[in-house]
Amino acid sequence: MATTPPSHPPMAMRQPVTDTRHGVTRTDPYAWLRDPNWREAMVEPERLDPAIRDYLEAENAYADSVMAPLESLRESLVRELRGRIREDDSSVPSPDGPWAYYSRYREGGQHVLLCRRPRDGGDEQILLDGDAEAEGADYFQLGGAAHSPDHRHLVFAEDRAGAESFSLRIRDLDEGRDLAEVIQPARGDIAWANDGRTFLYTVIDDEHRPRWIYAHELGTPAAADVCVYTEEDAGFFLGVDRTESGRFLVIDSHDHTTSEVRWLPAESPTAEPRLIAARERGIEYSVSDHGDDWLIHTNAGEAEDFMIARAPIGATDRRDWTPVVTHQAGRLIEGMRVYADWLVRQELEDAESRLVIRALGTGEEHTIDQPDPCVEVGLIGGLEYHTDQLRFVVSGFAQPAQVFDYDMRTGQRVLRKTQTVPSGHDPEAYVSRRLMATAPDGERVPVSLFHRRDLVPDARTPLLLYGYGAYGISDLPGFSPNRLSLVDRGFVYAIAHVRGGKERGYRWYRQGRLSDKNHTFSDYIACAQALIEAGYTGTGQIAAHGGSAGGMLVGAVLNQQPTLFRAAIADVPFVDVLNTMLDPDLPLTPPEWPEWGNPIEDARAYADIAGYSPYDNVASRDYPHLLVTAGVSDPRVTYWEPAKWVARLRSEGQPSSTVLLHTNMSAGHGGPGGRFQFLEEVAYRYAFLLWAYGLASADH
Repeated sequence: MATTPPSHPPMAMRQPVTDTRHGVTRTDPYAWLRDPNWREAMVEPERLDPAIRDYLEAENAYADSVMAPLESLRESLVRELRGRIREDDSSVPSPDGPWAYYSRYREGGQHVLLCRRPRDGGDEQILLDGDAEAEGADYFQLGGAAHSPDHRHLVFAEDRAGAESFSLRIRDLDEGRDLAEVIQPARGDIAWANDGRTFLYTVIDDEHRPRWIYAHELGTPAAADVCVYTEEDAGFFLGVDRTESGRFLVIDSHDHTTSEVRWLPAESPTAEPRLIAARERGIEYSVSDHGDDWLIHTNAGEAEDFMIARAPIGATDRRDWTPVVTHQAGRLIEGMRVYADWLVRQELEDAESRLVIRALGTGEEHTIDQPDPCVEVGLIGGLEYHTDQLRFVVSGFAQPAQVFDYDMRTGQRVLRKTQTVPSGHDPEAYVSRRLMATAPDGERVPVSLFHRRDLVPDARTPLLLYGYGAYGISDLPGFSPNRLSLVDRGFVYAIAHVRGGKERGYRWYRQGRLSDKNHTFSDYIACAQALIEAGYTGTGQIAAHGGSAGGMLVGAVLNQQPTLFRAAIADVPFVDVLNTMLDPDLPLTPPEWPEWGNPIEDARAYADIAGYSPYDNVASRDYPHLLVTAGVSDPRVTYWEPAKWVARLRSEGQPSSTVLLHTNMSAGHGGPGGRFQFLEEVAYRYAFLLWAYGLASADH
């Protein structure tokens, strides 16, 4: 492929490939960007096909040439973003037996340090130094880490490619050395048995799907590990965990809407796992133990927004499940945590989160009050089971995160930490609001927003509207210091709580998937229009932002209503939806069919996806300025999806604006592994936005 001058957009060569399904023939002009050896290139990016590499690097060179005049702004933004981070930040220590465990960063360090100190005070012990582990690596990311019940060993997962294929290593904490055995390829979840010598872990297959649970005994070769359980359905993922009491190990098989749990005693990690209840399409459940019973978080029995039930340990029939916390429509029970005397559940209703405490002995309940609806409340589980102390975190758009310890018996709340912003931050300088937009079908869609108190928004005000709307994931208005770099420059920042998430209960999710997926896009457009009508911005002044499935949202709404937007950012966007869902060899395709539909077997699913897939609906329309990112090692949204989309936008979309593709050649879905490297990417996005609004030279 000929080299394109960086001053001009690259034009990918067209090599049309046709595909006929359900009587419909489609042409894909850029299918060649999918490397046949993508599995190898994902783990070893240097093995990417040279022609594909040349095209991606030409796109990077073009993007860099466009962004070159903004280098000073980007450097200023990095300094500004970094100035809001306490570089030597640390978590609140979490007690566990004789020790208190925590994580921290060193001044100037890119990666986390895992540490502990004696519970009653004493010298720090660094268990794992992420900076030292990452030295000399192009990419490094620490995955899961878990210390043994006897506090002697630490198992940790490391990813050195960004492909989410982890290696497990074992450290002797008394001697400060790593054991000889290294386990790979693993997923990163770890569950210790009570002997302190054995742990369970998950192994991925060639398609990066977690399919096996193995048991490893310290000091033995990984090749001798025992397979405890195999998942036969390629559409189901596996995970392993340890209940809060430490009595049981649980194996969870799940897709996005169905789950099945097995258990085995933590004293017998190689025993035959026992089933709790057989999988049934659309039924989800998770378990913990208390006394002689399981406590079960589930949507069984028409409890769409979930209930919590009790069943005897050993029961295998759902008819044995007795409600403890009954179902209440519109109040989503997101999850639970069990203590010796307490059941804590996290609830979400109308995009407002809360924690509810239940005394297991008496059934009495109380709620931890949070009067502001524009806050996010999160449960921090802790490491101990026999305790009255609950730890949780509260943050808001303008309110830095506060970590509290809460005595569930007395109701006393103790502030343990407030997130600091070293460069300075006044929460009172900002205002937060909650609006309700009206969707075309009459549904009310929440919108959360904030801006500077001294800003008087009008039709010229730049506004960033973030959206996701998939997999039942809810986006709540927590604190992000990065956003202040836009808000302090006159932006309104807003989140559209569209269907596809669970902000208004499971119904909200159900109405934003499969054949109802278009609700996600029409909700987002309704939110944009409501913000215009309320006077927060004007038509053509909105910046759309979303990543992954949120990037698909961005692509879909740009196809439907491009004139609403001045700019858009799509991070690792899932935009080639139909081709991906037609390819069962890709890592996430079979597990994703319950979310999007199976277009291989279902003609309606094919038509539905073809109707909104951003890549398949590019047309000759004037798209706004657009920045698209990708990662060669990304196993979730493969690099060729954004690359193909941008190529088609250039050839068929005919945008008069600037369209940039920036591909990280040595990282995956989450971008670079280091915290300051990530800030450089944020600065890149923000500089692009400020340029798109003509604000790039406004004193930076």
